[in-house]
Amino acid sequence: MTDLQSKSINTLRFLSADGVQKANSGHPGLPMGGAAMAYTIWTRHLRHNPRNPKWAGRDRFILSGGHGSMLLYSLLHLTGYDLPLEELQNFRQWGSLTPGHPEYGLTPGVEVTTGPLGQGFANGVGMAITASHLAATFNQPGHEIIDPFIYAIVTDGDLMEGVASEAASLAGHLSLGRLIYLYDDNHISIDGSTDLAFTEDRAMRFQAYGWQVLRADDGNDVEVIDKLIQEAKTDPRPSIIMCRTTIGFGAPTRQGTSKAHGEPLGDEELNAAKDNLGWPKEPRFFIPDDALAFYRKAVDRGRELEADWKMRFDAYKRIHPALGAELQRRLKGEFPADWESAVPVFPVDAKGMATRAASGKAINAFALKLPELIGGSADLAPSNNTKIDGSPAFQKDSYEGRNFHFGVREHAMGSVLNGMAVFGGVIPYGATFLVFADYMRPAIRLAALSHYPSIFIFTHDSVGLGEDGPTHQPIEQLTSLRIIPNLVVIRPADANETAQAWKVAIERRNGPTVLALTRQNLATMDTVAQVEKGAYIVKDFGTPEIILMASGSEVGLILESAQKLADEGKGVRVVSFPSWELFEKQDEAYRESVLPKNIQKRLAVEAGAGIGWERYAKSVISIERYGASAPAKIIFEKLGFTVENVIAKVKEL
Repeated sequence: MTDLQSKSINTLRFLSADGVQKANSGHPGLPMGGAAMAYTIWTRHLRHNPRNPKWAGRDRFILSGGHGSMLLYSLLHLTGYDLPLEELQNFRQWGSLTPGHPEYGLTPGVEVTTGPLGQGFANGVGMAITASHLAATFNQPGHEIIDPFIYAIVTDGDLMEGVASEAASLAGHLSLGRLIYLYDDNHISIDGSTDLAFTEDRAMRFQAYGWQVLRADDGNDVEVIDKLIQEAKTDPRPSIIMCRTTIGFGAPTRQGTSKAHGEPLGDEELNAAKDNLGWPKEPRFFIPDDALAFYRKAVDRGRELEADWKMRFDAYKRIHPALGAELQRRLKGEFPADWESAVPVFPVDAKGMATRAASGKAINAFALKLPELIGGSADLAPSNNTKIDGSPAFQKDSYEGRNFHFGVREHAMGSVLNGMAVFGGVIPYGATFLVFADYMRPAIRLAALSHYPSIFIFTHDSVGLGEDGPTHQPIEQLTSLRIIPNLVVIRPADANETAQAWKVAIERRNGPTVLALTRQNLATMDTVAQVEKGAYIVKDFGTPEIILMASGSEVGLILESAQKLADEGKGVRVVSFPSWELFEKQDEAYRESVLPKNIQKRLAVEAGAGIGWERYAKSVISIERYGASAPAKIIFEKLGFTVENVIAKVKEL
């Protein structure tokens, strides 16, 4: 252990392996095989400040193979982040800051939540998109304030996942040169050799995507990896450096085998690995003083890097005060003082408009006040109404553009949005049809788990889309989204509810929001929308003895039904229920004011699966089958969404 570099790399290996061994759970193979790659990035290239993990001028590092989390935790501890050694010793334990896979917002220095493979890969693409957009918008000659690189360690598993293929294709098309990914090319997955299922030429694949492909034949050769990263920084394309590594490097019987992937080495094998690499068997979690001192140089270096960036930013603000003030506002996540004045108000109109159309108008109204509002569609912009008028498309020659063409890549779009949102300085949205939310579900779930403020727009929200038929008509999707913790789902009933829904989504900075919107026109109601309450009284017909409730397009149906019941002398309350989640956040007094316990005759109407409505209603008119190909009016009639059926169901209560 005379060479400090080797000692520092082995410190990463054995802190990681010791953590897995103590937890009796985890993945030692990636940290032991990829330690030299991580060392090279973190000690020679990564610009970061351990004492200010949120410094806006930093580079980003993503461990896309999140199962190797002990490698990242070891790096964070060694370089001086607020992650004590005790937390590494509590790896995978209740209440620790070191869960089995990295979680954004929990552990200082973790940039994104990774673990489901391919997500980190795609998040990095989103980060590079935001960095490129902000740079094109704000950088001036001689004042390149926004200039980060996005580094990642990606694995065989990441590259197998479809989401990574979608994201890589998009990144190559956009020529996102800020991306530098190191591929942990160890040829091993859980089942065994990657030859079992993964035999394409990965280098040619990425070349075809439009990436620069570089090779390090020895993934332990720091000097070669260092030179390749330097080369990657000068290329306008995204770069992937294929580093040939050995999983579980150093473990005498397990290195290079699937046994090194996802289970502790065991005391005997761990001790033998330490013997192999000249490391003391005891104590566990041993950190040589000189290695720690070397890594902790990151603290002073980070302080200097941030101080230099702040000096450059101050100079920028003096020369470009308006741009400087705007950039500072956006990086802080603050809103302009008068942004709420942008909320459009639509007149009462029996014909009305589709809520997807109202959403398009709301986007453009807010876009005038919020230049950070950017987004697009998965090749459905004319149907989703996502275009920001007057702005170019975001392309490799127009990174300042605010309109995004994600292509038919729904999963990547969701994961890219998450990366955009967590980078900061923008409010991103992405759109497709509601039925295709199924393609995006992993990204939506991670956004909710990680509190990313992504905005997901889903149009064509029911069988009301008509002739495209059951393959495109969502039935179970709303329910399946509503059960995701920390996801707010809003299904507005008219244009004004849609505008208010957009306001809620923009304001909501601690989690993602779904807007479910119609293809068909909905009347604009004569009421004051209260979307932020989740549910509210649209109208009372007399003294209520019956409550009709619905979201979205069905609110118009229950209003018409209530009028008929009132004509028969019934007292009826109509409740618009755009968001269960927002309603549950209201205090008990408000909830009781809308849904009094003493009114038990309650009917919910929803053009989709009815499960969940039983918490609010005694009976539900819903759809418990797939739809059909026919005009929307016919489908609704055939499936029981008529005034006559609503009245009949009320009389059964």
